[in-house]
Amino acid sequence: MSPSSRPQGMQDRIRINDLELILPLQSGAQWPAEETHMPLLQPVLLTFSIGWDTRKAAQEDDLSHSIDYATLTSRLEKKLHRDDPYDTLDEVAGAVCQVVVEDYSGTFDNFELQIVQPKASLFCEQFSLSYRSSLDHGQWKMSTVRHTIHNLVCPIVVGIHPHERQARQETKTTITIETNDLAQSDLGGRIVVKHIFESIYHSEYLTLEALASYVAKYVLSVVSNGTTPAKVSVSTSKPHALSNAASAEVVIHRDASDYQEQEPNTPSQIDALSSATSTAIVGRTHTAVLALGTNLGDRFHNIEYAVRLLEIPGEILREVHPEEDSSLMTLKVIDTSFLYETEPMYVTDQPKFINGACVVETNLSPLTLLRLVKAIESIVGRVPSIRNGPRAVDLDIIFYDTLIYDTRPTRKRQNLDDLEGQLLIPHPRITERLFVLRPLNDMIPTFVHPALKKSVRALLRQLANQPNVDKMHKTIPFPLLPLTSSDTSPYPSIPPVPRTAAYWTFTSSPPLPPKGFRTQIMATLNTTPDSFSDGSTHNTLSTGLEYVQNVVSAGASIIDIGGYSTRPGAEFVSTEEEIDRVVPYVKAIRTGEAHRSKDVLISVDTFRPEVAEAAIAAGANCINDVYAFTGKEWFDAGHGDENAKATAKAEADQVMQKMKKIARRYATPVVLMHSRGDAGKHKDYSAYNYAGTDGAVIEGIRSELGAKVSRIVRGEGAVRRWSIIVDPGVGFSKTVEGNMQILRHADQVTADQLIGEGCVL
Repeated sequence: MSPSSRPQGMQDRIRINDLELILPLQSGAQWPAEETHMPLLQPVLLTFSIGWDTRKAAQEDDLSHSIDYATLTSRLEKKLHRDDPYDTLDEVAGAVCQVVVEDYSGTFDNFELQIVQPKASLFCEQFSLSYRSSLDHGQWKMSTVRHTIHNLVCPIVVGIHPHERQARQETKTTITIETNDLAQSDLGGRIVVKHIFESIYHSEYLTLEALASYVAKYVLSVVSNGTTPAKVSVSTSKPHALSNAASAEVVIHRDASDYQEQEPNTPSQIDALSSATSTAIVGRTHTAVLALGTNLGDRFHNIEYAVRLLEIPGEILREVHPEEDSSLMTLKVIDTSFLYETEPMYVTDQPKFINGACVVETNLSPLTLLRLVKAIESIVGRVPSIRNGPRAVDLDIIFYDTLIYDTRPTRKRQNLDDLEGQLLIPHPRITERLFVLRPLNDMIPTFVHPALKKSVRALLRQLANQPNVDKMHKTIPFPLLPLTSSDTSPYPSIPPVPRTAAYWTFTSSPPLPPKGFRTQIMATLNTTPDSFSDGSTHNTLSTGLEYVQNVVSAGASIIDIGGYSTRPGAEFVSTEEEIDRVVPYVKAIRTGEAHRSKDVLISVDTFRPEVAEAAIAAGANCINDVYAFTGKEWFDAGHGDENAKATAKAEADQVMQKMKKIARRYATPVVLMHSRGDAGKHKDYSAYNYAGTDGAVIEGIRSELGAKVSRIVRGEGAVRRWSIIVDPGVGFSKTVEGNMQILRHADQVTADQLIGEGCVL
């Protein structure tokens, strides 16, 4: 038999065993780095085996006819040593392949590689990666790639005997993933192992068979990408099951075809909210939806504080659980709903609630996310009370991708009586809660409930059509500004949350508001000599403060102070001059120089971030921007040549980012007006005639302003939707008839229907 025809197991091999390397690995270690996202130097054991016919070297006793393993070792060490971190063991394996290609091309035709990370996680003994690669027609091709988690130790409730249901017992689980592609089976990293540990920890199966099957299915959902086949082997054992044996063990081998028929009440991760086809992968980005509620204390402060805390998951969980591996945890709030004041449900003898919701992107597992929200509830001030009773803040996980998940033992799933400490996704009571569905409809109206197969909009309509459903009123909170020395944050990574100065409630059910609602009146104070209405009338401090006293006495709810006229042909005003015009009035009102008007709400009428922040620092509570965060020159320049358009877009983007940052930091409402640059130009809305001759202007406002609002309220660093007030811009780039359309159909500007680019105002 020739050497080349020998079976794989019979071929001579030259092997380097357990070559120890100290490498910077980003994928994790037993303990996180002291600085977030910093890699740690960790030991890695590399075993490299080469298929080689050793007979000639043996016959002549000459190393030149073999592989010099000392030289090979030196080359591996030199290639693998670097300062930049390796993301995963897969990347280390890729560097080994480069040594083969660059230094040993044509020398041998197959090799086997195993890389072991012995200090990878607190929860398991080690990680390993192994594969075989062969030369085929001049190309190196891999055979089966194996990623293994060795001996994951977890105490769980498992067993058929009554005494086994009374306490947790140690189990050991080894998981091996087999694929044909090195890049498609990422099982490394502390976070992934921790997610698998949590999944096992919260199970309560009677048999090892059921537990092993559950783990296999869960892991397949983690590593599947919809294209590369994957197989998983799971061995799980109970060391204390038998007194006269080391352990009782079950070993199974599964692939996706074994789970074609979905078992009830087990994780199913198929689509993300943001995509109809993408597969969720634990340790990567997931989309979750959280409901927010509060009815104690400063309710709006509580909501804002909780949402800010969500975005520092590592700090929160490390504080509650010092041993927590939190260095790579991320969560970003990417959308928020309006806030609603609602009557209490279930237990009615308690204060009214403020309810809302948010969409987040995170790499946290569902159970880690649950621990995060529970920790935040404790930090903000929730104290145990009766079920459905008062609370400073309540955070519920409503959706997590399209996961269907239930941590309760099967025997306890007959009803919803005992949910304390359990996690059910989707939230089981969503269909009966208007105060959850309405905020969800603000953000994700077309998202389909993964179990009920109905959209959020359909579920809302189904509930809203029922008789005796309590009314809900939208609210807009105004922060108490300027911040004082008592407004501090215990977390340096988030700014202080202002207390609430006042809030407005209003209805979204035209045409008439219910009895008891108050129309909020904004009085304008122009500190300019050339404004539309009161130019040069109130542009001295004494006359301005007298005006403030008069309008507040007459019933004004808020004073809008502006220092730059928006009338056509108005003279240019520098940023410094605008600040000098506006800030003294704000300070004078806040210090009480306008008698009995010290606490009146103030908005600053500006399109400049510098002016907005200066006014807020002096005590303004709101930003009123006639250009909706895109700057004065955006519309005119955006209709020029390509270079002008590119420049205008870049400048508008910069203005928007600055304005968003200010509004978000101080939790200020923002009035976003529809405009098209110069107020006396650009009055043609014929592009929207498809909406009807009496609806073109309204459709233009909805589409153009809606696109801006969408950019402002969605994505990382967005302004809260509950802080948005839209102004249709009467008198700005509209004809007389266009202005009349607005006055006749103003309610249609914010009607609940999709417009333009799919935005909802």
